[in-house]
Amino acid sequence: MVADPRTGALRPMDLAHLEEQVPELDRMKVRLGAESFDRPIDSSDMQPADWVRIARIIGEHFDAYDGFVVLHGSDTMAYTASALSFLLEGLNKPVILTGSQLPIGTIRTDAKENLITAIEVAAACDASGQATVPEVAVYFEYSLYRGNRTVKVHAERFEAFRSPNYPRLAEAGVHLRYDHAAVLAPRTKGLKVHDRMDDNVGVLRLFPGIRAEWVRHALDTPSLKAVVLTTFGSGNGPTDIKFVEALREATERGITLVNVTQCFGGRVEQGRYVTSQAFVELGVLSAADMTVEAAVTKLMFLLGQGLDGSALASAFGTPLCGEVSA
Repeated sequence: MVADPRTGALRPMDLAHLEEQVPELDRMKVRLGAESFDRPIDSSDMQPADWVRIARIIGEHFDAYDGFVVLHGSDTMAYTASALSFLLEGLNKPVILTGSQLPIGTIRTDAKENLITAIEVAAACDASGQATVPEVAVYFEYSLYRGNRTVKVHAERFEAFRSPNYPRLAEAGVHLRYDHAAVLAPRTKGLKVHDRMDDNVGVLRLFPGIRAEWVRHALDTPSLKAVVLTTFGSGNGPTDIKFVEALREATERGITLVNVTQCFGGRVEQGRYVTSQAFVELGVLSAADMTVEAAVTKLMFLLGQGLDGSALASAFGTPLCGEVSA
């Protein structure tokens, strides 16, 4: 998006306008092509169908390009990056999401550096032509992160993203320095683009004083299939009998419950404390060190494949593309 100089309103721009705003692109030794939604949307309006649409566009052009850059608003970028990592099964080329905190055309914008370096990462390869980063990643303010490990941590600073439980894939300074040991090994089976996401997934944030009747009402939502519980510390929650009973009723109706910590870093360790023992007994799935964004989109993806019950539980606990530590 670019700000209209007269009204200040944000409006979409095409590749020609982008090259006008970032003349440095002409000096890059890459061939650029561009695709855009007919009606650009704010990232806060992003829907699972839009993730599928982006994945399809990448799939349709996959053989024609060495890498892809997805320009995206920062608010839901971590969700989109996580979703694309699941939808693009067998990915062996870079898909780099980037954006900016200030619109392009603004004097102090961070868009130029983010865009230029994202393109450089997407085009990077070794002497044999193998992509340097053959996975979905987020580049923002001198750091490259695995897409399904990112969270947005600040609404105002240029350093808007962090990867709390996984190292950076690269750091940009005078040189681009890659942590090759942290990058996913290239997949060899070929790309498979999935086209289904089931959004019958909810998120329930626990807090001191949460009322059992409210929890029961939330879990009684029609067509609900899975719920991410964001819990305290290493995966703990209230031991109140009514609260636990509300969760039990949901599991008996076939709703899958997943335990993700509210903490910025660390992992769920169900059963370590008495306050998480009930989750173990109820069969709540541990998300280990997954982010909320990864847990939500992984559930949508797996449900979209028609999985439920024990098959869903098994697939959720299996690392698919580096979203969780083994």
